[in-house]
Amino acid sequence: MEVRPGYKQAEVGVIPKEWQTDLMSSITLLPIQNGVFNEPERKGRGCKLINVINLYSYVPIETTDLERFDATRDEINRFGVNHGDLFFTRSSLTPDGIAHCNVYRRIFDEEILFDCHIIRVRLDQKKVDPFFLVRYCASRPARRYLIANAKTTTMTTIDQGVIAKMPIPLPAIHEQGAIATALSDVDALTNGLERLIAKKRDLKQAAMQQLLTGKTRLPGFHGEWEVKTLDEVCQKIQDGTHFSPKLGGNDYFYVTSKNIRLGTLDMSTAERISATEHAKIYARCDVKRGDLLLTKDGANTGNAALNSLDEPFSLLSSVAILRFDCRRYSPTFFMYQVLSKDGQEQIKEMMSGNAITRLTLVKIRKLRFAVASFQEQAAIAAVLTDMDAELTTLEQRLAKTRALKQAMMQELLTGKIRLIPREASHA
Repeated sequence: MEVRPGYKQAEVGVIPKEWQTDLMSSITLLPIQNGVFNEPERKGRGCKLINVINLYSYVPIETTDLERFDATRDEINRFGVNHGDLFFTRSSLTPDGIAHCNVYRRIFDEEILFDCHIIRVRLDQKKVDPFFLVRYCASRPARRYLIANAKTTTMTTIDQGVIAKMPIPLPAIHEQGAIATALSDVDALTNGLERLIAKKRDLKQAAMQQLLTGKTRLPGFHGEWEVKTLDEVCQKIQDGTHFSPKLGGNDYFYVTSKNIRLGTLDMSTAERISATEHAKIYARCDVKRGDLLLTKDGANTGNAALNSLDEPFSLLSSVAILRFDCRRYSPTFFMYQVLSKDGQEQIKEMMSGNAITRLTLVKIRKLRFAVASFQEQAAIAAVLTDMDAELTTLEQRLAKTRALKQAMMQELLTGKIRLIPREASHA
């Protein structure tokens, strides 16, 4: 493959000519090692301890809520953590999870150790910026190397020797810092969005708990609520076909429980069937726009979404339709009731003791909810729908930011895009 001018083919891929490459073992100050044996009886007191689970948090490692471990002075000397130490997970249930990497940034003057199930690399920070290297270790070339050299039996494992032999691209130290800063800025944006989304989800759950039980009333609404079963408020409760149709047609969508998310009808994976197959199913279960779709079989039993499509489609028996008199009852209000804590607890209780996760139509008809006037139902549904719309917008922004980060990593960590003038990289 032809390499463009100013670049060269290296073990890590195509990189700028002035970049160097070296093995991990050549840029370390100490032997690569596992951490302290984490004895359960010594937990809960003493020094902070970095564990496997802490590597999967934000980069760098968050140390505020680390568990405590009663270490000896010798263990503190041997397994104490320094600013810029790099850590890798030693084992994983799947190859994709092996050697997940994170880095420690010292903010407070405190003693911290690391667990025996993770591997530490202490870097020579005159040669490599650890905040650059942690980004490289999440890149495609690094992940390919780590996964290819891991050992897989009942679990996937990796040892110090594999990490020691890992090839590393080495721009000039100040260019490493510029790359690390750019990717850190995108990470900060991503982390901020993730935290905001989590906060908004908590607020929505609290709002559902208050509004759907009548504990909090919207301005202008008074009067008693009634408790009604779905059988009392629905015009029709019916599931789809109990016989799988012949797939491969191009006429009508065929929807199963996998297409019903929490509050969302996802048609991206829906298959199509012929008009003949559809006609047999639709005669049993004539799905219409505005029907509430409720999953009744499988791992995602209890998911619900409104049918927002104008075109008819076929349903499998894993999904039931709930049709309401829309002059008296808001389907959106009842969707949120089904998805509420009370609704999900009712569904869980109805399925308890069953070997197969399943809701029958008889059980669905018995689900009971507090019902406000139609006007108050509509007002509550509007508030919760607005909250969902805001969450959707934030989630879309997060997805775009994550995609941007992946693109930046691919370009910056291979030198395809340079953050400093080429002349400066020789300085």
